[in-house]
Parts: sequence; structure tokens; C-alpha cells
Amino acid sequence: MKTLRRIFMIGLDAFDTFLADDGWAIASHIALSTLMALFPFLIVLTSLAGFFGSKDLADQAAELMLQVWPAEVASRLSGEIHDVLTTTRGGALTVGAALALYFASNGIESLRVALNRAYAVTEARRWYWLRLESIGYTLMAAIAALILALLIVLGPLLLEAARRYIPVMVEANERMLTIARYGISILAMIAVLFILHARLPAGRRSFREIMPGIIFTVVASLISGITFGQYLARFANNYVTMYAGLASVIIALVFLYFISAIFVYGGELNAAIIKAKRSRGAARRQEPPPAHGATPA
Repeated sequence: MKTLRRIFMIGLDAFDTFLADDGWAIASHIALSTLMALFPFLIVLTSLAGFFGSKDLADQAAELMLQVWPAEVASRLSGEIHDVLTTTRGGALTVGAALALYFASNGIESLRVALNRAYAVTEARRWYWLRLESIGYTLMAAIAALILALLIVLGPLLLEAARRYIPVMVEANERMLTIARYGISILAMIAVLFILHARLPAGRRSFREIMPGIIFTVVASLISGITFGQYLARFANNYVTMYAGLASVIIALVFLYFISAIFVYGGELNAAIIKAKRSRGAARRQEPPPAHGATPA
């Protein structure tokens, strides 16, 4: 009972700090920045895929990215994303691609602002180093997405080859292969969250210090996605009636807003746990030692 009360108090403290740090406003900023960075990122993705000789990889990578989105949200953006991915461009090293890379890094910068506030740290690094770091993370994300997409493309070929030798086992495990595909998306999400919490904000935190917020973010995001998907299945027409042609953009923005709020709260939760541990440690150090010859209770 005492443990549950402590968990509740830490969660409440994290929520109070979330409100004090303008968490809802920061979440709105992240959602808008992420949506605005999405299509420049896809342009970078397409340019890199063309540079490596297969633009189809970009389509596969975008499909993998949307695996963790509710189907109702992903389906409304898939048409626009496909148009971006299939547009012919002059190559990877163009001014347009360079600008797209810069604008795509804005999404990373918005996450940095949120985590610096959550962990109550002041950024002392030069702004240009931070921007270069964000651009580097954007390129790493694009390359990682292409590598995962390549694995998906090779998957059916490997499956077909395996059928020749162990047809019964492969046929029985096709459902497991589908589950593995979703599992790759979730593992990629966990890896991204770990990098963001460990490297993006100022200062350094250990794996144990950032793990609670990562677990919360993953679980809460999946629950939010399922809940929001069920909501859209019933009331999506309300968005179409109210926003007309902008409905798909608004739906994506609302979904990103909830996910961003969960991400910000995950950082605040880590900070609250760290603060609680330090408070308990300080209290133990301040306890007077037992009197000489006294019997401990």
C-alpha cells in the first residue's frame, strides 16, 4: 500500500510539473513541428533512397513508420505521403533536399526544448552544434528507416526460400512473421525514445533513470492510438464536416498532440522519480546515527 501511494504521489508530482512547465503548450508545439517536419523528412527519405538506387525503399520505409499509427489516421495521410514519395526530384544533393533536411530537423529541436524543460536543465551548448546534432539525428533516422524497409523487402524473398526447405513450419508461422513486423516498429520506437532521452537534452542520465518514462510513453502511446482509432471509426465524419479538405491534416495534428503530451509527461515522470530518489537519499543522510549502546528498533 505504501508503494502504491509513493507511485501515485510521484505521478501526481510529475503532472503538477507538467502543468507548471506549460506541458500542453509544449505538446502543441511538438505536434505542429512534427507535422511540418514530416513531409520534408519524407523528401530526405526519397532522396536517400534514390541515392542508394531504390526509391521503392522510401515507400516501404514510410509504410513502416505508419505501422504504429492508428489505421484511420495513417489511411488519411497515405495518399499525400505516396504523392511526396513518388515525385521525381533532381537527386540527393540538391538545395531543395538540403532545405528539407534543415526543416525536418525542427521536429528534433522541439523535442529538445520539451526534454530540457522536463529535466529542468539549462542548455549551454552552442546553437549551431545543436542544429547540426539535430540534422545528424534526422539523417540517422532516415537511414535507419531505409535499412528496416530493406529488411521488409527482403522478408518475402527469404520466406519464399525457406518454404522450399521447411514449408510446414513457414506456413504455420506466417502470423508470427506479421507480429514480428509490428514488433520491429515498436522496438524501433523504444530505441528512438532511448536516444532522445539519453542524448538530446543537456546533461546525462543513466539507463535506469530514463527507462520509466520510456515504458510509460510506449504503453500510453499504444493505448492512445487504439482509443483514438476507435473514436475516429465512429466520429471521423465530424472532422470531414467541420474541416472539409483539411480533415486529414487536423486528424493527424490531434493524434500527434496526444502523443506529444504523453512524450512530455514521460520526461516529467523521469524527472519526478529522480527527484524523489534524491530526496529519500538526502533524508537518509540527515538521519541521526543511533546512540551508542542503543538497541535498534
